[in-house]
Parts: sequence; structure tokens; C-alpha cells
Amino acid sequence: MSISSIGRTQNVYQNRSLYTKQNQNLRRNFQQLSSGKRINSAADDAAGLAIATKLLSQKNGYDVGLRNAATSQDMVNVAEGGLSKISDSLQRMRELSIQASNTAIYGDDDREAIQQEIDQLKGYISDAAKNTQFNNMNVLDGSMKNSHVASNPDGGGMDINMPDAVLSNLGIADYDVTGDFDLSQIDSALEKVSSARSGLGAAYNRLGHTMNYNSYASYNVTASQSRLEDLDYAGAVSDMKKNSLLQEYRIMMQKKQQEQFGSVNRLFQF
Repeated sequence: MSISSIGRTQNVYQNRSLYTKQNQNLRRNFQQLSSGKRINSAADDAAGLAIATKLLSQKNGYDVGLRNAATSQDMVNVAEGGLSKISDSLQRMRELSIQASNTAIYGDDDREAIQQEIDQLKGYISDAAKNTQFNNMNVLDGSMKNSHVASNPDGGGMDINMPDAVLSNLGIADYDVTGDFDLSQIDSALEKVSSARSGLGAAYNRLGHTMNYNSYASYNVTASQSRLEDLDYAGAVSDMKKNSLLQEYRIMMQKKQQEQFGSVNRLFQF
């Protein structure tokens, strides 16, 4: 094999290697521009991909936690609405009890008529406690005490103590104005309902603060993930043009080298 042949073979392999590398760079440019992401596979940036994946998990956790908190606010609203109606019924029962206490005007028959209305009100309170539901779950019968709200990205969060507003817990299951009765039983029941409503209001406000924080945290985590993954289009287009020009230049130079080697070979033939 002649010296010129050896040199030409070396140049061919060198040019082929450079051409292959340039093609790979161009393919990466096109892939990045089509996807809009700087990292499309672990080969692009192994460490960056690992960090971006963790940030994505955290961001998704904040978003789900925000939705959980918002849904829990809806549940609290439903429960508070039920307690509001129960409070109204208790207020009416208190008015009727004071009326029944006026023995100077009302006799036994009158108190029995008053008790009939009180029984209807107790029935309404019982129905409200047992049938106020959210997502087919009773929220006022004590079955949802210490309900967990997964508002954190790791599944943690806060517990909401849903109230128990059944007649027995309010202490008025056997309340009857036809005999001896104690008005403080109604006052105690009203105090329990008011305390439960205050607790739900505090939980609602806390959930609102949690939603605001999750929204803010999700935005910032998304921004960090974007800086790692998303593509700088201006830089990518410039890089693609550079790689394209380099490829064209190498092809042109390869052709020129082949022409020069052809001329040298013809000289050696003489």
C-alpha cells in the first residue's frame, strides 16, 4: 500500500468519525427543538434528569395537596351548613322551652302541643346529623373524627375533627317540656354546636393558608424544574445552525481532499 493510500485511509476514518459526531449533534438539536426540552434522555444530562424528576414529584405532590385541601374546604362548608341549621332548630327549641316555662298562662295541654313541635325539631336535628353527607360519607354523626387531609407533598398534612351532632351527644335525646325540664340542656347543646362551628371555621381558614402555600411552592418548584429541563430556543437554534454549517464545511473539505488525493495519485502514476 502506498503512502498516499495510507494517508487517504486515515483521513477517511477521521472524517467519518467527525461526520458521525456532527450528525449526532444535529439529531440532538432537532430532538430538543421539537420537544422544547434540553433534557430528553439521561444521556443529555444524567444529574440534571435525576434532579428534575425529584422536582417533578415534589411539584405534583404540592398540586395534589392543594386539590385535597380545596376539596376538604368543601367538606367543611357542607358540615358547617348542617350545623347552622341545627343551631337554628336549637334556638327555636329554647324559645319554646321558655314559653312552656310560663305556667301562669300555659297548662298541660298547651305544653303537650309545644312538645309536639319540639319533637319535630329534634327529629330534624337527628336527620341533619345522620344524613348530612359529603362524597357519600356522613360528616355530622361522629364517624369522621380526626379526618386526615393529605395537603403536603409527602402525604402528610392536618387532621380535622368533624363534629358529632347526634341528639345523644348534644344531651337532648330525652328532652321533654311536659314535665320537669332543664333549660341548661338546650344551652349546653347550643354551646357544643357553636364550638364545633368555630372549630370548622378555624380548619377552613387553615386549609386556605395551606392552599396558598402549596400554590406558591408549586410555582417555584416548577420554575426550578423548568430551568433544568426546558430549552433555550435562541441558543438551541444558534447551535443547530453552527452544527449544520460545520457539517456542510466538513463535507466540502472531504470532497476537496478526495480531489487532491486523486491528483497526487495521478502524478505518482507517471
